[in-house]
Amino acid sequence: MSLVWVAIGGAAGSCLRYWVSLALGPVTAAHGFPWATFTANVLGSLGLGLVFVLAEDRSLFGADLRLLLGTGVMGGFTTYSAFNLETIGLMQDAAWGRAALYMGGTVVVCLIAGALGLIVGRAIRG
Repeated sequence: MSLVWVAIGGAAGSCLRYWVSLALGPVTAAHGFPWATFTANVLGSLGLGLVFVLAEDRSLFGADLRLLLGTGVMGGFTTYSAFNLETIGLMQDAAWGRAALYMGGTVVVCLIAGALGLIVGRAIRG
């Protein structure tokens, strides 16, 4: 049954990721800064931090919900492979400044978002 929860969550996360790309523009780096992937990775970092804390003692989230939301939804929503491809695309276009900003910004902002997710989760949990 665990695999089913992950698959359902992954499908939902992938659909959410697609919606973000529709809302924020093309996924390809050739069209400027890859905001859709950046946004998905930041929101996914925040969401996974939140899910992790709320599932920590299993009082708010059971194992199935943790698999559905954490592994499934956040796994389907975040996009390291797209981040990698878009960074390479920026480098191939000789957009070195944007590539560096994207790489550094993604790491720093996703770490901050993940920490914020942990803080919010702890506040919710009490």
